[in-house]
Amino acid sequence: MLKKLVQIGTSWGIIIPKETLELLKINPMLHKVEFRVVGDEIIIKKAK
Repeated sequence: MLKKLVQIGTSWGIIIPKETLELLKINPMLHKVEFRVVGDEIIIKKAK
């Protein structure tokens, strides 16, 4: 899946499709995500 970055104020974000959140069992109202940079990749996962 390719996504464009969107500007949010002075920052940039990515819209995550609802279907992807459901697949990962992430409810944006209840859960946080953590992200880290590994080499040239950004890894995003449900926070524990």
